[in-house]
Amino acid sequence: MAGLHTLTKSKTQKTKTRIGRGGKRGKTSGHGHKGQRQHGRHGVRPELRDMIKKLPKLRGYGNNRSKTVNDSRVPYTVVNLDTINEVFKSGEKVTPSELVARKVVSTRAGKNPKIKVLSRGEIKKKVSISGCAISKTAKEAVESAGGSVE
Repeated sequence: MAGLHTLTKSKTQKTKTRIGRGGKRGKTSGHGHKGQRQHGRHGVRPELRDMIKKLPKLRGYGNNRSKTVNDSRVPYTVVNLDTINEVFKSGEKVTPSELVARKVVSTRAGKNPKIKVLSRGEIKKKVSISGCAISKTAKEAVESAGGSVE
């Protein structure tokens, strides 16, 4: 039978290495050399915080709220009547995909853009416009030339 003097611990306890007291870590004990930042409780005051606190808070949206805030707004690509008059023949159909195919407008994020037809220039050809937004005066000009707007 074993005596009490033969008992041992199953696992030894690890103690945290204490630094800054001589021994293994030496001299500056992992805190570098000289200066304000080497001491534990003294630090450099953050100057950026002081600068930010002096600035006035942003209130409202400023003058141009629609451009800065409204992300859901999809801007139209503008096509004028004189461009349609040059590119299309009489009796043809004007659609966003057809305008992209004829390289009048380019795609936006891999898709056909939203198009608005405006009334700059004259149109003398009979064309039918569909799938596009159109201004009032442009619509009147297309219909007076014998075309149609859907």
